[in-house]
Amino acid sequence: MKRSQLITPEGLEKLKAELDHLWRVERPETTKKVSWAASLGDRSENADYHYNKKRLREIDRRVLYLRKCIDDFKVIHYDPHQEGKVMFGAWVEIENDKGLKKRLRIVGYEELIGAKDYISMDSPMAQALLNKQVGDEVVVNAAAAQFVWRINKIEYQK
Repeated sequence: MKRSQLITPEGLEKLKAELDHLWRVERPETTKKVSWAASLGDRSENADYHYNKKRLREIDRRVLYLRKCIDDFKVIHYDPHQEGKVMFGAWVEIENDKGLKKRLRIVGYEELIGAKDYISMDSPMAQALLNKQVGDEVVVNAAAAQFVWRINKIEYQK
């Protein structure tokens, strides 16, 4: 499944901040640690050297990835035509027939890390919700069963 390349303005700013932190703070600190550990001599049994060298590779991979994807993402800004319908970036309050309520935001895959109330726009739940309105019922097909949810509220960050 190809993932969407969409992102909210807040998500893009978060990625830019992560890139800046990795490049200006973490990478220089880790480079110093590698240099210090290497100066101790024998590297074959030097845990500090091996750990920090590995961390440096992880940082470099993430920096390379962020530099590429930040340029590739399409930022979706709020537009008044979205009001009343579930679209990318919407906060949606849903409820099932047992009274269980959830409040979710539909975002791009890169924004999911560390955000418990966010769902990917490529997920079955988001796909079922997209373009629906308050009061609509949606059927979400999951691997184990089907779930029915009713849309109670739709909001956007403006």
